[in-house]
Amino acid sequence: MKSLRELYRIGQGPSSSHTMGPRMAAERVLQQNPDAAVFRVTLYGSLAATGEGHLTDYAIKQVLGENRTEIVWHPEIVPSFHPNGMKFEALDSNRQCYYEWTVYSIGGGALAEEGASPIDTPEIYELDHLADIQEWCRTRGKNYWEYVEECEGQEIWDYLAEVWQVMKAAVERGIDHEGVLPGCLNLRRKAPDYYIKAMGYGANLQTRGLVFSYALAVSEENASGGQIVTAPTCGACGVVPAVLYHIQKSRKFSDKRIYHALATAGIIGNIAKSRASISGAEAGCQAEVGVACAMAAAAANYIFGGSLATIEYAAEMGLEHHLGMTCDPVCGLVQIPCIERNAHAAARALDANIYATYAEGIHRIPYDKTVEVMKQTGHDLPSLYRETSEGGLAKEFKSV
Repeated sequence: MKSLRELYRIGQGPSSSHTMGPRMAAERVLQQNPDAAVFRVTLYGSLAATGEGHLTDYAIKQVLGENRTEIVWHPEIVPSFHPNGMKFEALDSNRQCYYEWTVYSIGGGALAEEGASPIDTPEIYELDHLADIQEWCRTRGKNYWEYVEECEGQEIWDYLAEVWQVMKAAVERGIDHEGVLPGCLNLRRKAPDYYIKAMGYGANLQTRGLVFSYALAVSEENASGGQIVTAPTCGACGVVPAVLYHIQKSRKFSDKRIYHALATAGIIGNIAKSRASISGAEAGCQAEVGVACAMAAAAANYIFGGSLATIEYAAEMGLEHHLGMTCDPVCGLVQIPCIERNAHAAARALDANIYATYAEGIHRIPYDKTVEVMKQTGHDLPSLYRETSEGGLAKEFKSV
């Protein structure tokens, strides 16, 4: 498995696979071909189907140049390796192509060439099954975050400290940011209203309202192109921050414990990323919001003193009960149903934490098996429901 730096990427929204990944690819192409007269970029599959709403063309042109970049859209061509395919070509002054590169944005901002592992990212973790990591921890009397430290070194804590600062900043900007989100839906931001209303309720309702508001805040910042952290993706970036921000604010846990929780969540997300997918275009929203819920549930369970077993159960429950969730963004925007899903998943993560604690971690289906099922379920989903905006809610509201 790769470093948690590859899972928790700091960047601009609205989409890790459709915005961050293509931007990174364009930067590499520009570095290798600074004197090209024209760049021609062909987008395939999901990148072409929802690229305009996800600002894919804007991100690429920002890097390569508005006046010398041509975008060619081919949503009907779906590459077998991954649906988020793109071909970069550099042309000379006679419009002759002298450079060509086909690459895929595989989720979470990561890039890969066909038949190869993600580009320029070394393997950091030897173990990629939670059962094996759990056994490693058990025999040494350690916790999951200590396995992260063993593999990544002490410097990972400085990076996670930066991640946490960006997450908190996104929450705090979002709950104070009123107005309308960009795009044709004219969707009004809800986080400020939810936050204010929550403050007027009693303890039980207030907890839910605050968690909703924090998740909405980050997701709305993402939808407007603000700075966020992929956790594990842009489209699911509100879940983990909402849960951790609420827990720290209400229970006064230290930053250090939050960093350890992020490391614990990172293990959960990394396993799903390496052994299945975190790409909505490949496996539906179960791979994004479902994995985010699993990460947040594990983090919450760790913070409240959970055992290796209860943390694993909380994560499994978070993912299991999102199996089959489709990715059907209305108008290709990361807004409906994406933003609300982050809020609901944050609440479900807290429920999974409590449920796993009551059960003392005793359950039948392990997290590793649920990851396998999620991968197969994603492959079984028709392409209509994998970030093409051709089915589900997106089809119903195409005229919006």
